[in-house]
Amino acid sequence: MILKKEYNYFVNYWFSLLLITLIFIVAVGGLTRLTDSGLSITTWDVVTGILPPFNLDQWNQAFDLYKKIPQFYLMNQDITLSEFKVIYYWEYFHRLLGRFIGLLFLIPFIYFLIKKVFTKEYNIKLSIIFCLILFQGFIGWYMVKSGLTENTTVSHFRLAIHLNIALILFSTIFWYFLNFLSKENKFFFYSYSGEKKIKIFVFIIFLQVTLGAFVSGLDAGQIYQTWPLMNDGYFPDDVNLYKIKISKIFYDPSLMQFLHRNLAYLISVYIIFIAIYIFYKKKKDLYFPVSILLFFVFVQVIMGILTLLSGLNILYASLHQLSSLLLLASSIYLCHKSIN
Repeated sequence: MILKKEYNYFVNYWFSLLLITLIFIVAVGGLTRLTDSGLSITTWDVVTGILPPFNLDQWNQAFDLYKKIPQFYLMNQDITLSEFKVIYYWEYFHRLLGRFIGLLFLIPFIYFLIKKVFTKEYNIKLSIIFCLILFQGFIGWYMVKSGLTENTTVSHFRLAIHLNIALILFSTIFWYFLNFLSKENKFFFYSYSGEKKIKIFVFIIFLQVTLGAFVSGLDAGQIYQTWPLMNDGYFPDDVNLYKIKISKIFYDPSLMQFLHRNLAYLISVYIIFIAIYIFYKKKKDLYFPVSILLFFVFVQVIMGILTLLSGLNILYASLHQLSSLLLLASSIYLCHKSIN
């Protein structure tokens, strides 16, 4: 892993900064979506896009480009230049953070390569992470493009891909960080040790995040804002489960909210099962991580309920998305500790 122990502190500090930055990126990305700001910048300028408009002419040029897309002339014809600046800056800071994490990763990594800090294995792994960061930038633009021609918002499928790649980056960096801290080279996919039920739980979290992205992308949270029932019933009353086509399932907002809700119930029951198993088997080294995971499952469920009942209050919605990242981190921590 780390060949030169004198660099342990610097590597751990670097990984901590990467993880904190990723949390900020996900948080700002969520707010960008919640404020419908993601289509405010209609071009992908990797270099020149580093700087925002500085004068009135430049702002008018950016505003004129926005006026050409469906979101403006179908939804936001009354938006003023001042209001446009607000949504522009949300998207701008999200893209700026994306550029920042690329540099935050690349510059120290080059230095560590020169100093031969890592083993060949980790040089390859970290190189793959950097490629994934670059790919994430491309996927971000691929997502934005889906809302520039015919739609008033981005594709919920592309939104889910964009979010999942961010979570894969976060999960991978966090896993390697735990390896460095424990000074053990543990493997998530190729290890025969560890609890498989905990690994399954991690994948369920990814599935739930994907459904959450579908709910967000389809604005499904605006349909049923009651709990525990969906209006007056357990099933959404605007969906005929007997007539719905398989190909249309992931395009139905009501059904997506229904699936997202019920997977949350499954996650809650599953983690209680895991906790009971750990305490019954007296796996004392897992008491602390499973307690953290239980806490964040509880927080995530409460935030989801509050988001619905508040009419999609932006604060609760943002905290709901942010807590999903902490839930994922705590599940990975538990999984890492379960591997001997």
